[in-house]
Amino acid sequence: MNKNQSFPWDHPRFRSWVSVARACQLMQQALTKALAHLDIKPPHLDILINLYRFEGISQQELARKLLVGRSNMSMLLPQMEKRGLIERRGDARDKRVLRLYLTEAGRKTTEEAMAIQTALIERSLSATPLEQCMTVADSMGNIIAALSADMKDAD
Repeated sequence: MNKNQSFPWDHPRFRSWVSVARACQLMQQALTKALAHLDIKPPHLDILINLYRFEGISQQELARKLLVGRSNMSMLLPQMEKRGLIERRGDARDKRVLRLYLTEAGRKTTEEAMAIQTALIERSLSATPLEQCMTVADSMGNIIAALSADMKDAD
């Protein structure tokens, strides 16, 4: 960098960005620890919650919702299927599509994991006024929209 260029940490919004990234990393670490007894990690929980909400979703739709490649799904889903948490079924109308469903064990694990996640979020944010939490959520929503628009423009 030359003398006329500023460093990232000199940018007024850098502190905010680093704080968000650190909070996200620490929350992932805390969630990983809290879920350990269920033998699932946050990526598994993301899948389970989406199947809980959107039963019968396709693998492709799930990958799109989670902002990951289908190759990531290809690695995680067989593990979860082998453990009896999910099942993949062919689509009645399109034989190329596999639909994903929670098993009874998967539903039970998801409900327990969601309770753990909710309690962790509540403990972590309980000292922050709800109004402030909503302001942060709105700000993050704006960032998500801007980044999503940038990604679409790049495609």
